[in-house]
Amino acid sequence: MSAPFDVIIIGSGFGGAVTSCRLAEKGMNVLILERGRRWDPEDYPNEPDDDWVYDVKEPHMQNGWLDLRTFDDMMVAMGAGVGGGSLIYANVSLIPPKRTFDEGWPPEITFEGLEPYYEEVGRMLNLQKIPRNQLTKRYKLTREAAEKLGYADRFDSVPLTVTFDPEWSYDLDDPFNEKHSKTWINDQGKEQGTCVHLGNCDIGCPVKAKNTLDFNYIALAEQYGAEVRPLHFVKYIEPEDGSYRVHFDRLQERQRFQGSEVAPRVILAAGSIGSTEILLRSRDQYKALPDLSHFLGHNWSSNGDFLTPAIHKDREISSTQGPTITSAVDFLDGEEVEQRFILEDGGFPDILGNYLEEKVDQGIKRFRNRKFKVLLEAVGEVMRMRDPLNHVMPWFANGVDAANGRLYLGRYWYAPCKRKLKLDWEIDRSEELIESIIQMHKRFAEATGGDIWVSPTWSVLKNLITPHPLGGCNIGTSPENGVVNHRGEVFGYPNLYVADGAIVPKAIGLNPSRTIAALAERIAHLMEK
Repeated sequence: MSAPFDVIIIGSGFGGAVTSCRLAEKGMNVLILERGRRWDPEDYPNEPDDDWVYDVKEPHMQNGWLDLRTFDDMMVAMGAGVGGGSLIYANVSLIPPKRTFDEGWPPEITFEGLEPYYEEVGRMLNLQKIPRNQLTKRYKLTREAAEKLGYADRFDSVPLTVTFDPEWSYDLDDPFNEKHSKTWINDQGKEQGTCVHLGNCDIGCPVKAKNTLDFNYIALAEQYGAEVRPLHFVKYIEPEDGSYRVHFDRLQERQRFQGSEVAPRVILAAGSIGSTEILLRSRDQYKALPDLSHFLGHNWSSNGDFLTPAIHKDREISSTQGPTITSAVDFLDGEEVEQRFILEDGGFPDILGNYLEEKVDQGIKRFRNRKFKVLLEAVGEVMRMRDPLNHVMPWFANGVDAANGRLYLGRYWYAPCKRKLKLDWEIDRSEELIESIIQMHKRFAEATGGDIWVSPTWSVLKNLITPHPLGGCNIGTSPENGVVNHRGEVFGYPNLYVADGAIVPKAIGLNPSRTIAALAERIAHLMEK
């Protein structure tokens, strides 16, 4: 009997969403296995007891919004749910400079070759820049600092996967009230809203102004017949009669039920950490894919991510208002400073304010007494205008680090029969990059009257955190220098693919989502039906 699916895709982020859409368009029968839930605005976590955390040790018990993985000297933040990393990222969709592909990539992958895929990703995600009448205080501060330091030509707005209403402005009465968001139907037939600068991009946009992958690529894939199965935690893959069997745990009612599906093609798209771990377990724990390249796990990168808050005692910043990132200052050419990086105006969600506002809204709905309702509505308006981080500027950066990390399966000291994912990360070769970023952040802060605060996690411990993990299943020209070829196909295993951030062979120094999606577009395009 033929397999019921033509292709199984593991993960639904920028690799899985894109490949599922394009292969379903080609008429393939596509199954998407996603470890997290399908989230709707009413389900987004906003209270302390809500499901914030995804625990890979016990995903049946905790399968929340964010997977925060802790390694020695490194912490990695990942989204968990249908839409993958698009659920938690800051909406930024940048194209790297041409020089990015001059070395470290197979000759088949060039900037010119990726250009049409970059453009298609931009179209699908409905990219927009923040309107001139809606510039945040963080945007204006960054622009001012760039001008004072002589970097005005390096400053620009960044393309965002956010839908704006040009008529919205901070001058409206109660501007952050969700009533100002205008509903619209996108090209994939999904209802969305327009941005009212709530600042919740990283924890779930309640008005659906953020163009997450479930609204576009995944929606279109489902229209073409793709099946999405949330809460399916993939453990390993093994060959079977010319196909591949994917073994998983189905998570339901706080229990795990073992299951599997088989298809002639499998695409790993579980992210740099997830895809690498599945292949490592398939090779080293379950002995199912013994011929995987010894390069598996190598050349992992944090993409040089670093955050430096600055305190501006005499200046309002309002870092909890507006899209998380709206502008950048580009130093990737290495001409101004030796290290290559890009600075961005970061932001924070107001988690406490969201919680209190939600309680007020619940009270408004509960009380029938008109006087109480009027009182609570006034309280709600005050809550929306509050800003606990009014004087904090979160300077953010991405940079070209050494990409010298190695993911591998280690053992628990207290349970040596069990295996856990570990990371070897030597900061020595990337320390100069981070210090260069800090010094530039300091210059930008001081130029606008602020003082930076460097966390002891860096200054003392030399620990980092990244939302942009790359590598582990790197593209190469052979098993000696990579895990997959330029088509994303795993060396030694025909029709087994990786299509996500795990295949990016080096740090690119800016937000990588668009490059990951463009590579996935290319992989799907080259895949024959």
